[in-house]
Amino acid sequence: MRRLWRALWREPRPVGARQVGRVDWLLVGGFEAATVVEGIVRPQLAGHPYVILLAMAVMPVLLWRRSHPLMTCLVGFGVAGLLSATQLVTRTADLGPSSMMVVLILLYSLVRWGSGREIAVGLPWIAAVVALGMHAAAAGPPDLIGGTLFLLLFVALAAVFRSRAELWQRRQREIRNEERLALARELHDTVAHHVSAIAVQAQAGGVVVRTQPEQAAAVLATIEAEASRTLAEMRDMVRVIRADSWDAYSPQPGVADLPRLARADAIPDVDVSLSGAVTGLPGPVDAAVYRIAQEAVTNAVRHAHRATRVGIDVCRVGDHVRLRVTDDGLTAAGSPAHSGFGLTGMAERAQLLGGSLSAGPGPDGGWVVEAVLPVQVSR
Repeated sequence: MRRLWRALWREPRPVGARQVGRVDWLLVGGFEAATVVEGIVRPQLAGHPYVILLAMAVMPVLLWRRSHPLMTCLVGFGVAGLLSATQLVTRTADLGPSSMMVVLILLYSLVRWGSGREIAVGLPWIAAVVALGMHAAAAGPPDLIGGTLFLLLFVALAAVFRSRAELWQRRQREIRNEERLALARELHDTVAHHVSAIAVQAQAGGVVVRTQPEQAAAVLATIEAEASRTLAEMRDMVRVIRADSWDAYSPQPGVADLPRLARADAIPDVDVSLSGAVTGLPGPVDAAVYRIAQEAVTNAVRHAHRATRVGIDVCRVGDHVRLRVTDDGLTAAGSPAHSGFGLTGMAERAQLLGGSLSAGPGPDGGWVVEAVLPVQVSR
């Protein structure tokens, strides 16, 4: 019990409360008009104009029910308690106009928008006012039980909507975290691929400068092109981060862009082969095929020693797309099978789409990465 009390006491206010809008003003105006009409048509209120004035004075607190739920609840139920006390002292008939049912909205707002401390303070106050009203009205057991259940209904509704809003906000945070993880994966794939290419070209340039100085300009041009492409893709990612929305993301590369990975002017050569209906794939599948192939090529360039060729084969088999990346190199001890985030990122991409990924030494030597992805992404 003490833990529950501490948890309630520390509960913060929910976020996302709306500002005062046109609907709030219409609500206040409607209750004000209903109070005036009731004061005119109910004979027992004709000799008690202060009751109508008090009721009308309560209605504007509806404007602050989300920003100051405890204060509005204390005021609203305070006036209701004052009317009940007057009725008890004067022994007159019910003096409360029907428009005072507005306090039910304030009760709902207290549980929906109040902090734990405000709820812990406000509910006893409400219970005391309700008990006074029941006593003033000489309510019997059926009325007492029915009235209590009616109030608890509003409390339950407020708690349900509060819980649903918190679950929705938690889901939004999870989605944003998933987006950040995807961006981190994109950043790793993009930078690792291009920087590996730049490093290989720079190593080749060091040899070319000594043996074939006239080829140095071509090597530098290749390095510049790789660096510019890296910078462009990183700018796309920064644009997504600033917009905080995938809608602002420029189209991601896909199967049609795989020929860009070809490296016929360097070692190892990269050959791309496409067969079947591999165009027009759903966006997530299309991007995943490209990124897995890109990462596999990056790993081959970095870890497959003495590799002369890397092959990328993409084919459509029924409702699945099969990607196979092979090389003819020698895999060292520090290969992606033993360290790094490359294989982890590729496996995560495949699993998120309901597919599978395998990686290991090929039967004829070298390294083989094979991914099978369903064309229809399950949601």
